[in-house]
Amino acid sequence: MNGHPIKLKDLHIEEQARIVGYENNDEVALHRLLTLGLTKDATVVLKQIAPLGDPVKVGVRGFDLSLRKEEADSLILMKI
Repeated sequence: MNGHPIKLKDLHIEEQARIVGYENNDEVALHRLLTLGLTKDATVVLKQIAPLGDPVKVGVRGFDLSLRKEEADSLILMKI
């Protein structure tokens, strides 16, 4: 595992990472991420990026979901 935090946009397709934190201090946005299962220590897999970069499709906890670019950018990750 690499020792430095990265963003979702730094991953390649099908690459995995673990959520270690959140950059966004907006409580509503953080609550949405947590409700979607994007909790600390959850493993995410980058599945697809739309041609203009928004939305981003990720796999987490056995299902796929689409995130807005600003939501994806708020995740702080560590490569697995």
